[in-house]
Amino acid sequence: MRTLCASTLIGEVFIIGFAALVAMKDPDLSTSTVWTVSGTAMVLCLLLCGMVTRPGGVALGWALQIALIASGLIVGTMFFLGAVFTALWWASVHYGRKIDEAKARFAEQADASAPDPA
Repeated sequence: MRTLCASTLIGEVFIIGFAALVAMKDPDLSTSTVWTVSGTAMVLCLLLCGMVTRPGGVALGWALQIALIASGLIVGTMFFLGAVFTALWWASVHYGRKIDEAKARFAEQADASAPDPA
């Protein structure tokens, strides 16, 4: 699960950065505000890559997805991109857990079929 979720989060880092470039063109927003908010979200994505398998990591990922969709209020395209990345996040969590379960089953089968050294 960690690899799939981390890949999604790394993709989001780039999307957030590009959205910040678009948001800078809004005359109502200061450059420092845009980069403070965007930079914080980008750092959160990177930190979350390492926390995704820890308790609360997936929940923080969901909160990030909601924030990504909500950023569509500033940059309209982010409604669509946020929805796409939310679907990718769901798939990463869902299929990542299935892969982890399959790996655990295969490891158990390999241990069970290994000859006893005694």
